[in-house]
Amino acid sequence: MNRKERYIVGLDVGTSGVSAVVGECLDDGRIDIVGLGVAESRGIKRGVVVNLEAAVDSIKKAIGEAELMAGIEIDSVHLSLSGPHIKGFNSRGVIAVAGKNREITRDDVRRAIDAAKAVALPTGREILHVLPQDFVVDEHDGIGAPVGMTGARLEVNVHVVTGATSSTQNIISCVNRAGVAVLDTVIEQLAAAEAVLTQDEKELGVALVDIGGGTADLAIFERGCLWHTGVIAVGGDHFTNDIAVGLRTPIPEAEKVKRKSGCALSSMVDEDATIEVASVGGRKPRLLARRILSEILQPRAEEMFHLVWDEIQRGGFEKALNSGIVLTGGGSILDGMPEMAEQIFDLPVRRGAPGDIGGLADHVNSPALATPVGLVLYAHRNRVSDVSGVGVGALARLTGRLRGIFKEFF
Repeated sequence: MNRKERYIVGLDVGTSGVSAVVGECLDDGRIDIVGLGVAESRGIKRGVVVNLEAAVDSIKKAIGEAELMAGIEIDSVHLSLSGPHIKGFNSRGVIAVAGKNREITRDDVRRAIDAAKAVALPTGREILHVLPQDFVVDEHDGIGAPVGMTGARLEVNVHVVTGATSSTQNIISCVNRAGVAVLDTVIEQLAAAEAVLTQDEKELGVALVDIGGGTADLAIFERGCLWHTGVIAVGGDHFTNDIAVGLRTPIPEAEKVKRKSGCALSSMVDEDATIEVASVGGRKPRLLARRILSEILQPRAEEMFHLVWDEIQRGGFEKALNSGIVLTGGGSILDGMPEMAEQIFDLPVRRGAPGDIGGLADHVNSPALATPVGLVLYAHRNRVSDVSGVGVGALARLTGRLRGIFKEFF
C-alpha cells in the first residue's frame, strides 16, 4: 500500500459545521484516526448549498486543519450527503438464471441488482446507493450470498437511495473548488451507522436518528441490512432559534446557552438553578431560571421525536426495533434527549458516539463526529480497488459504489 492509499479522509459538510477526519490504514487491517479539522459551516442550509463561496471557505478551513494535524496533504475525500432531497425506497429485481447447470454466478447477481434498480426516476434525480438486503433463490428467501447455489430463478430485494442531481453536484463542486477531489459520496445515515451501531443492533432491528443542525436523518436496520431511510425537517438550529425568540437573545448567545445549560426534559432540571442570558441592543444581561430554558426546548424535542415516530410507522417498522433507538449527531448531545426519546418511543434509547478506533479516539469520541468517522470506516470496509477510475460524475460514482457492494457482499 503506497503512502497515498494509506490515508482515507471523510468530509461532512453540515448545516452548522464542516468536519474532516483523516484515518490511517494500518497493516493489520485496523484504522487509526490521525487528523481532525472542524470549521463553522457557512453557505449550507439543510444539506443544500446556498452560498458557494462561503461553503468553499468553510471546507478549505476544515481540510487545512486536518492536514496540519495529520501532517499530510489531502487531495481526495469521501463526502457525506444529507438534506430533505434524499429519498429512499425498497425495490425488487427478478431474473432467470442462465447457464446449463443453473449455477448462480456473480454476473447473475449483478443482473438481478440491475433489474432492481431499473426504476423510472423523476427528471433531475440520480441513484446514490443500491444496497442489497437479501436474495431469493427459487422460493427460498433470506439468502445472504447466493453465488454458487443452484436455481432457475433469482430475486433480490434492495434499498435504493436517490438524491437531487443539482444538490449533489453543487456540494461536490464546492469540494472541488476547495482543491479536493471526491472519491465517493455516502448518505449521512449510512456513514453514521458505520461508526455508532453494533452488528447485533443491526441484526435485531434498530433505528438510528442522526440529529444535525438543519435536519434529523433516520435509518432503520433489520437482519443486518438497511430497510428504510427518511429525513425529518427539524434539527438543532430549530432549538437555537426557539431560545433566541423565547429569551430575546441573539442567535450566537442562544447557541451558547443551549450548549451550556440546555435540557430537553424540564423534570430533570433543578428548580433553583439559574442562568445568565445576554440581551439584545446592548441591554444588561438577565438572570433567569434554568427551568424556563428547558420549557422552551422540551416542546421542540417532543415535536421532533413525534415526527421521527410517524416516519417509523409510515415504514411499518414500529414492531421491528428490538434493539431500540440510537441517537447521534451534534443535536443528540443536548441533556435529556435520550430520556425524552424513551418517554415518547417507549423503547430503549442510547446516545451513540464513534468507538472501537485507534489514534485520536478521545478527540473524535463525540456524536457530532459520527458521520466523518463513519465515512472513513465505510470507505475502509468497501475499499474500492481502482480508486483512480472513480470520477465525480454520477455514473463513475455509481460504478465505484457497485464495485464496493460486490466487495462487501462476497
